[in-house]
Amino acid sequence: MIETDVVVIGAGPVGLFQVFQLGLLGLRCEVIDVLPEAGGQCVALYPDKPIYDIPGVPVCTGRELAAQLLKQARPFLPVDPVTGQVAHLHLGQQVLSLSPAAPTQPAEDDSQPPHRFTLQTTSGQTFKARAVVISAGAGAFVPKTLALPGLPPEGPAPVNLHHHLPIDGQRAPWAGQHVVVAGGGDEALQTVLDLTQAAEAIRPSRITLLHRRDQFQADAALVQPVRALMAQGRIELALGVPQGVELAWSDAGVNAPPALAAITLLGPDSQPRQLPLDHLLVRLGLSPKLGPLADWGLPLERKQIPVDTATCATSINGIHAVGDINTYPGKKRLLLCGFHEATLAAHALLARLYPDAPQHLQYTTTSTVLHQRLGVQH
Repeated sequence: MIETDVVVIGAGPVGLFQVFQLGLLGLRCEVIDVLPEAGGQCVALYPDKPIYDIPGVPVCTGRELAAQLLKQARPFLPVDPVTGQVAHLHLGQQVLSLSPAAPTQPAEDDSQPPHRFTLQTTSGQTFKARAVVISAGAGAFVPKTLALPGLPPEGPAPVNLHHHLPIDGQRAPWAGQHVVVAGGGDEALQTVLDLTQAAEAIRPSRITLLHRRDQFQADAALVQPVRALMAQGRIELALGVPQGVELAWSDAGVNAPPALAAITLLGPDSQPRQLPLDHLLVRLGLSPKLGPLADWGLPLERKQIPVDTATCATSINGIHAVGDINTYPGKKRLLLCGFHEATLAAHALLARLYPDAPQHLQYTTTSTVLHQRLGVQH
């Protein structure tokens, strides 16, 4: 059980800036995101493409923007110098349920507002929060997967089925083994290029690109080097439509997950064949889905949450929504607007949680309180 002032759902650019704004006002928060890396769609969909409309930043990539926002929020999302883990940032898990918190005995310090919400995630983690900010963009970006019998959601997730590349510093599970990359778009081709250029200690011994036909829906700048590596024999191409999988079960017990041993392909000759593998890395892109959010009792308009324009508050007291997930008259789905909404939501939450406290607007240029919270040394 993790107790906090605010849970922020979504670690995209607006969610990260929301953490900064809440921290400036002295509110503690925890951040949850379904992706394995902070940055939202900026990092997941266009990490290396230029962004030109961030105030004061003439141009930056999606990955650079996420890195700068993480650095800005560092006083409130500190990094463990030993493990490199970012505190209060919970990645690779989705919020399954958001419900009113069960009443508890009055705390000794009755100056603290009660925890009003309980959140459960797919990793089994439980959070209790006094307020919630939904910064989920167009929804939770979940990877597209192969819809095959025996694979999720029909069966348990095999231990060697992957949808994401390891984050910097993590060991690649396929080092020295045969990895099959499924896909024919930019994401899949960039992945096989990255795998061939990886350090020897983490590089697969064999790389196979699996696609239904010998044509790719990818940028020519990616197709050309991939074709060259195929000609050199460094990348194999397996053509066919996946029809099924062969699973191998361990002796670790009935609850132990299986492993993928092979994929059954229907080839261009309409004959089935087996493609043995050590690891399957599915790179078919990401798809935004509202998922469990649709069951939280919030009204939706075209998959967006209506909010009050002054506070970004939803119809449920204590829940606010910022960024692309919200809607109101005149809404513009721009990062610039999301940053403004995060600021409004933070100040509104402070006034809601501590209505008797003075609500003075302070400036980072002059406020010693804000400097202390930011760790600024004079």
